[in-house]
Amino acid sequence: MLRQGTFVSYKKNMLTIGYIGNGKSANRYHIPYVLIRKNYRIKTIYDLKITHEYWEKIDGVNYTEDINELLDDSEIDLVIICTKQSTHYELAKKVLEANKNVLVEKPFMPTYQEAKDIFDLANEKGLFVQTYQNRRYDSDFLTVQKVIESGKLGELFELVMTFDYWRPEIPINSVKVPYYDTLYYGHAAHTIDQIISYFGKPDKVNYELRNMCGDDKMNDYYDIDMYYGLLKITIRSSYFIKKSRPSFCVYGKNGAFIKETPDRQEEHLKQFYMPGNNDFGKDLPEHYGKLYTVDNNGKDIEEIIPTCNGDYGRVYDDIYDVIVKGKEKVIKDEQTLLLMKLLENGISKE
Repeated sequence: MLRQGTFVSYKKNMLTIGYIGNGKSANRYHIPYVLIRKNYRIKTIYDLKITHEYWEKIDGVNYTEDINELLDDSEIDLVIICTKQSTHYELAKKVLEANKNVLVEKPFMPTYQEAKDIFDLANEKGLFVQTYQNRRYDSDFLTVQKVIESGKLGELFELVMTFDYWRPEIPINSVKVPYYDTLYYGHAAHTIDQIISYFGKPDKVNYELRNMCGDDKMNDYYDIDMYYGLLKITIRSSYFIKKSRPSFCVYGKNGAFIKETPDRQEEHLKQFYMPGNNDFGKDLPEHYGKLYTVDNNGKDIEEIIPTCNGDYGRVYDDIYDVIVKGKEKVIKDEQTLLLMKLLENGISKE
């Protein structure tokens, strides 16, 4: 058996990839970033029913309703699964059994045990498998890291991150759905991952999950407190926030940093304004966060902090470095397993 993290080596300059799923996930959050990268080639896109009414067909790409065209193609190095969470385990297993590397949309698997089984199978075969945690490359999250690492805030004692929506029609019109199709499971899979990617495993976690439209409706609110010694990190979201709260508030013994607006990549993608444009996803000065501190004379200082550039495509850069160059994973297996365990623990607290 290969040791964890040992993958089949590829001696090539370009990875040939295929997608399972031809919907929003593939065409909005993946393909636009791949098309501007010279070290990737999209060969095949599979879906149960291939349509091009909403997402335009890409020249030179093979579209198929036969999954074996993708799985049996020896040229395809990596398969990206962009389907509903309920299908992730079955499809990831099928791709690995076809001896292909695989990237899976979030949430990685419906359960911790399924996630562990998939990592074990990939390890046995010497193949790469990973979840698509693109929000690690949100501009607001990267900027918060820069501010923390500047040391200007001093010792941190509170961080609040908010992922708000005004989409009341979703929970109002919903019916009771599986736990993995809820706001909590789908969105906390991003925000919890951000926190554990930077701060590691928490000392303890408190969960508050609510179904504000009634028990027969989907989960539409969560508020999670994660503790790291003195530091308390709160992650929250709801479909009922008409006026969005700040994306990040970070408090230290020497000051505070407030970032009102979130990363703008999703905003631009929804407008079909794509990566490759020089200003794609970039903040304007009015979006910059503010750092509040005090100088040695007790005078208040307000500093404008330019936003770091976000780029979801960096996940693909990381994957290329692992598969082709033999580097270590950025999104590590143990982090994904911890994320799955924390998500499951929240469900058990409902």
